[in-house]
Amino acid sequence: MAFRGIHDADPLDPSALLLQDRHRSHFVDTEQLQDVLRPRQQMRAFLSMWRLDPRIRPYVIRAGFYGIYRLGHIIIDWPLITCLVERWRPETHTFHVPLGETTITLQDVAIILGLRIDGPAVTGTYMVDVAELCGDLLGVTPPADALRGLTISIRWLCQQLSTPTADADEVALERSARGFILALIGSFLFPDKKGVHVHLCFLPLLRDLTLTSTYSWGGAVLAHTYQELCRASLDRRCGISGCITLIQLWSWERLHVGRPDFGRSVPFAAPPLPHGLHDDDVDGVDEDVVDGLPVQHGVHPEADADVAPEPALPLGCRWRVPLTGVLNPSGVLLLYRDKLDAQTSNQVLWQPYVGEVVDRLPALCLADQDIWRTMSPLICFEIVEWHRPERVLRHFGLHQGIPPACSYDHQLHRVDARGRHQPD
Repeated sequence: MAFRGIHDADPLDPSALLLQDRHRSHFVDTEQLQDVLRPRQQMRAFLSMWRLDPRIRPYVIRAGFYGIYRLGHIIIDWPLITCLVERWRPETHTFHVPLGETTITLQDVAIILGLRIDGPAVTGTYMVDVAELCGDLLGVTPPADALRGLTISIRWLCQQLSTPTADADEVALERSARGFILALIGSFLFPDKKGVHVHLCFLPLLRDLTLTSTYSWGGAVLAHTYQELCRASLDRRCGISGCITLIQLWSWERLHVGRPDFGRSVPFAAPPLPHGLHDDDVDGVDEDVVDGLPVQHGVHPEADADVAPEPALPLGCRWRVPLTGVLNPSGVLLLYRDKLDAQTSNQVLWQPYVGEVVDRLPALCLADQDIWRTMSPLICFEIVEWHRPERVLRHFGLHQGIPPACSYDHQLHRVDARGRHQPD
């Protein structure tokens, strides 16, 4: 899609980009909007409250969420996220940059986050009995002040379930694991506007943790991320929620703007484990101790012999490196815009996942390559968003021709879980 230039963000041909008069780039171009978006994320607060009990660790691994836990908190570069939102087009589900279109695909979700992208959709019902559901799967019934509609306080979950007793049986440990995973879902993958509550619609999917690992959590995260990008790009929105870490790590893998001083040629390794700590304690220490350049992969040599070996981790874990004021200063939105406007062909990595980068990834990251290029709807409960890999064929080593036209369904984009809901 051709644009007029860096001083006029409006497309030359508006027939495909129908929402330009509502788009953030229009308001930026007319100097009606210059603020930096404020992503909403509470991962650091959650990890500071809830240190993973070693007895819970096998359940989190079984459910498929251990890689997300080990990725942990990554500082968000707000100007970078804002710059990307200004380039996002709801009509095509792609970022429009000078060299063409690019986007976050199922491939990126699988490799960066290590989530399954094939399997049953993450969906279900909102018609649940909160007391019965929580009593059965968590072993505790939340009081009224811990609930907000059908969402539950992450802090309350932590207070009730983060410290199982020394003689806790398997049922109690599994309930604690469900609480941890539910809080992780609400803090990292599907955060609400403030990131302090999580929707109980996810809890029934955690009943059988082995079955939990078979769902397409990656597809659901991508659907939710697309929706949040679409919302943030329209009508002068001042914030954005969703899996912001995925957006940032995707950008660091593929674009030159705002990347930390961590070369693409550096082999992948797990986040460092502080001296004297087990891998399960890593997120309970101060961030300046944890975050550093990647070091030797595996369990700390001083860990107990009966601790299971550290599973292979998704690629996103290699980005747990410090951001510095020199490399990523705050208030550099104008600089980022200029860098994207002046982008050259050697500043976009269309295929970053090759060679040593993928040699040590979990098998799950590469298991579903046959659907990386599927054109299909992505589902997360009421959210339905289209996956458009046909517009970014260079991501897969293919020649990019003129992609087919996209149909923008305004009514579909308006569907959400807010307001009153009645059964059919």
